[in-house]
Amino acid sequence: MMTLRTRIEEKLVEAFAPERLSVIDESHLHAGHQPDITGTGETHMRVRIVSAKFAGLSRLARHRAITDLLKPELEAGLHALAVEPAAPGEATRW
Repeated sequence: MMTLRTRIEEKLVEAFAPERLSVIDESHLHAGHQPDITGTGETHMRVRIVSAKFAGLSRLARHRAITDLLKPELEAGLHALAVEPAAPGEATRW
């Protein structure tokens, strides 16, 4: 069975051919924030991605491209998605 993290990684690689990609499961950091958030599932993800496909796009357009791609995962139970997109040469938090 494929994990949510792996599905997200595969979709991002296929759509954006990133130079750099990190999908981080931060679910454990949010345990107890809501009654049904235990920290044990894949409920909170952070995406850090560097792709030439983001060159010339606004921050909002980059976020929309990623959230549109991952809409099925969000509708299926992914509670939160933090997105840190960059084009090559832009500053990142890595």
